[in-house]
Amino acid sequence: MRLQNKVAVVTGASSGIGKAIAEMFVAEGAKVVFSDINAYPGKLPANAVFLKADTSKDKDVKKLVDLAVKKFGGLDIMVNNAGVGLTGEIVGMPDKVWEKVLAINLNGVFYGVRAAATYMKNKKIKGSIINMASILGQVGFKSAAAYCSAKGGVNQLTRTAALELAAAGIRVNSIAPGFIETGMTKGIKNDKAANAGINAATPLGHMGEPNDIAYAAVYLAADEAKFVTGSVLYVDGGWTAQ
Repeated sequence: MRLQNKVAVVTGASSGIGKAIAEMFVAEGAKVVFSDINAYPGKLPANAVFLKADTSKDKDVKKLVDLAVKKFGGLDIMVNNAGVGLTGEIVGMPDKVWEKVLAINLNGVFYGVRAAATYMKNKKIKGSIINMASILGQVGFKSAAAYCSAKGGVNQLTRTAALELAAAGIRVNSIAPGFIETGMTKGIKNDKAANAGINAATPLGHMGEPNDIAYAAVYLAADEAKFVTGSVLYVDGGWTAQ
């Protein structure tokens, strides 16, 4: 059990990548606060608790850290995964689309980093903060200006936080998935032409699975990654190698 006696918070944990990460953390021995704007489907695993939270609100994110401390006695790992994938071209994009994507995908990550880092520094915990980025934080993609901007910001926030928190022994890294089979990419998967296009653009020839990202998160959360900070771990089937 690579995360035995660790306490973690995972946002966006009711589906897709976040659900896979949270469940794998539990399987690896962690006690986990699952969080999402939507209810968790089915019965929670043992050593887990759920709290509904909107990560675009700082007060909600603080409540997640407070719950981890109250329920499990501390916080060692923070996974800022919650996100939305709204699309739209720059010309004609409503302000509300831009603002919502940035509020959740970037502001929410900042709130998570700040809340976790504040607790960890005060308690002298050498913890791990993991932010969910994307290949679209590195490369452009039509009709995804808000998403690309937010994810690029996540990477820069990760690097800066890693430098600021290194002296406290707190590691900050991000994971940059390629196209993963989740509810967010269901439309692509169900569109024959779009699916073929994504597969053709991915050197390994297919989309990834949520567990591909969960394995990366376990590594960054575990002691094996004790010398890894400020990194962006690409799990993308080779997309960004091109």
